[in-house]
Amino acid sequence: MSQGTLFWYLLLVLLVGAERLAELVVARRNARWSLARGGRVFGRGHYPWMVALHTGLLAGCLLEAGLAQRPFVPALGWPMLVLVAASQGLRWWCITALGPRWNTEVIVVPGLPLVTRGPYRLRWLRHPNYVAVAVEGAALPLVHDAWVTALAFTVLNAALMVVRIRCEETAMAWATSLPGTSAGAAPGDGGAAATAGAPVTLPGPGPDAAGEPPKSRDRRQSSGGPGGAG
Repeated sequence: MSQGTLFWYLLLVLLVGAERLAELVVARRNARWSLARGGRVFGRGHYPWMVALHTGLLAGCLLEAGLAQRPFVPALGWPMLVLVAASQGLRWWCITALGPRWNTEVIVVPGLPLVTRGPYRLRWLRHPNYVAVAVEGAALPLVHDAWVTALAFTVLNAALMVVRIRCEETAMAWATSLPGTSAGAAPGDGGAAATAGAPVTLPGPGPDAAGEPPKSRDRRQSSGGPGGAG
């Protein structure tokens, strides 16, 4: 195994780790915004497992590549690197689109309409942030052929997403049970923590974060965004 490629791989994983820390900073700021507007947090029980899984992903990449002496295979490594970059782009597109309503936790803010800008206007992409998480979780280890880490993350993340989506459905059920609400039928994406759903109008007199008047929409309703730990 080339020590040169391992050094660059170490740098790549550290950069992804730094991106995770940036997510947490944004999430804490956005949580304050949501809670100040009456937001309610759901899914506190599974959240520590999300943090552990994403931390384990980064540690597993380095340990497997180094200790198991996984090689850099250009035919695999370069395409996987492109996928890592693409997943980061998609994740931050989600974060930008959701604005202060994005979070790594599931937080519902009554009175805000769904978000239909950015990737949430793409009806064929139901869970854009979850897609980013799944692609990155498989691609990042495979940049340096750490296939055990890629497989373990994919399996564990799939199980966690079942819990996560159920949590979001519970959050949407609570939101749409408030007086003056109405909703459609299909759940949407949450990402590292967006609560989402079908068309829903929640009570609330003011405009949303983007200055748009409350009205029924067809994708996102509350805070959202595992990249990381969302």
